[in-house]
Amino acid sequence: MNGATSNPTPLPEPDPGPGQDPVTGQGPVNLSPYRLFRREEWAQLRADTPLTLTIEDIERLQSLNDPISVEEVVAIYLPLSRLLSLYVAATQGLFKATQRFLMAERETKVPYIIGLAGSVAVGKSTTARVLKALLARWPNTPKVDLVTTDGFLLPNAELARHGAMERKGFPESYDTAALLQFLHDIKAGQKRVTAPLYSHLVYDRVAGEERVVESPDILIVEGLNVLQPARLPRDGTAIPFVSDFFDFSIYLDGHEDDLHRWYVTRFMKLRQTAFRDPRSYFAKYAEVPEAEALRIADHLWTTINLPNLRENILPTRQRASLILAKGASHRIESVALRRL
Repeated sequence: MNGATSNPTPLPEPDPGPGQDPVTGQGPVNLSPYRLFRREEWAQLRADTPLTLTIEDIERLQSLNDPISVEEVVAIYLPLSRLLSLYVAATQGLFKATQRFLMAERETKVPYIIGLAGSVAVGKSTTARVLKALLARWPNTPKVDLVTTDGFLLPNAELARHGAMERKGFPESYDTAALLQFLHDIKAGQKRVTAPLYSHLVYDRVAGEERVVESPDILIVEGLNVLQPARLPRDGTAIPFVSDFFDFSIYLDGHEDDLHRWYVTRFMKLRQTAFRDPRSYFAKYAEVPEAEALRIADHLWTTINLPNLRENILPTRQRASLILAKGASHRIESVALRRL
């Protein structure tokens, strides 16, 4: 007995929210920093945003083994482009107000940077291209550019010299200093910034070739590990993360088993297409028997891509502003938006 003489008014039950936590997949979401939307709920946020892409545009933008339909663009990407256009406009207004406060003599256009992360084979390239096409059709962002972090991978010769070719795609395989410098120059408003050019055909940087970015309104930066934090120094020295330069970030999510299946299916399709080019780094896989090719694809996933996913990519999911969760058919089933 506690000695109370009357029954106190019970505390209200905590609101469990609309489902499970989009980050942990467990428990109520009342402690989650995200607001979770089912596909149908998110689609309603399109409002009256018009579809500005044709079926031909969508077919051209999708990657191999990453099907995307008009319905997917309408339900998921139109609301997202509408949200991003609002964020961009608000950021542009805040920047101008800050410039006035600082009594800056001239205004330099600072691009709005969107980071896009996720596993190999989850469909980042298609998502990035569709977003680029949609955002470029908003009146306040006519110039949208896209850069992948592949160009900042260390050259194969350097990776081979350090015995690290099987770690390609892991954080240590990137020239992070060059990537940080690139993003710094973009955010500093430099009118012309260059990035190394990468070829998926030869699976390496293209020597002497560059990707030029000239004063975009929005820059999309797509890569496996773009949300990964640097190791924090004990003495408090400033060490920037790549994501420090992002205004908004997206994590494209998928179940491990689905990602495995998508990777193997893509590998087998590439045997009939890109791998048949004699210049391809993977040309040797085009002629092996199908059973051997399946074994090779499974080995590559299990020994390289899966450890990278578990150790480096998936742990960054909760750092994203938005999580797009895919189902087994590549269809996005839910959207988790970080609360402001």
